[in-house]
Amino acid sequence: MAASGKAQADGRRAIFITGAASGIGLATALRFAREGWFVGLADIDAKGLALALEAIEPQNGSTHALDVRLRSAWKHELAAFARLTGGRLDVLLNNAGVAKGGYLEQQRADDVDLQVDVNLKGVLNGCQAAFELLAATPGAILVNVASVAGVVAPPRMSVYAATKFAVRGLSEALEAEFARVGVGVRCIMPWFTDTPLLDKAGMSDNEHLRVSLRQEKVPIYPVEAVSDAIWAAVTGKPQLHHLVGAQARQVGLLARLAPKLVRKRLRTQVEAL
Repeated sequence: MAASGKAQADGRRAIFITGAASGIGLATALRFAREGWFVGLADIDAKGLALALEAIEPQNGSTHALDVRLRSAWKHELAAFARLTGGRLDVLLNNAGVAKGGYLEQQRADDVDLQVDVNLKGVLNGCQAAFELLAATPGAILVNVASVAGVVAPPRMSVYAATKFAVRGLSEALEAEFARVGVGVRCIMPWFTDTPLLDKAGMSDNEHLRVSLRQEKVPIYPVEAVSDAIWAAVTGKPQLHHLVGAQARQVGLLARLAPKLVRKRLRTQVEAL
């Protein structure tokens, strides 16, 4: 499907966002559009994309039907976006993600594959597909959304955590690789955030992640905390890792200073279930 909408970037800085129909992606689209950027909204949710374009105002962006698992779709939609921006891509935000919870042996094979395909392969596809556009845009930045689960892996989120550790590792490698063509790299690692993902990540047949977090009195951050962090990462001083939220920063510090304590606490959580 070709890009929807007739807006042109007209020399404005341009960002292409996956998972843009809701959650962190939509909040980030709103933030960058408000700052005068042209926004490419990419998602598999056609209705959500239409609403997102209305939210940022149609003159500020375009919509792109994109399944991040498909390399051909990446190539097609980025080319369509580039035609609107005059070949400019200042920021690629790899944000699309899915989560399925539960003990590993209880997770369906399809759910395991989906998480790996979207959360990791989808990011790899984007990094490869966007490389030439990023390299051709002075000061361009690649932003990958990982998670605090890419710092400390919570029980019953093993596959999701594995993909986010991988995105973190990928970002570290690409920071060095992409530097040779002048492209910066940022890795965003938020604490649990109030997005639809919390309602889709089933920890069991009758328990969603949001319910589990509420029962354990774990704080949930608003999406604006993450979109603000992404804006700061793009416009502030160069820095690869960005832990979002006080709890995320505390966990990150504890994981570095007392890793054995962290693992003990994780085992205790499982024993208490």
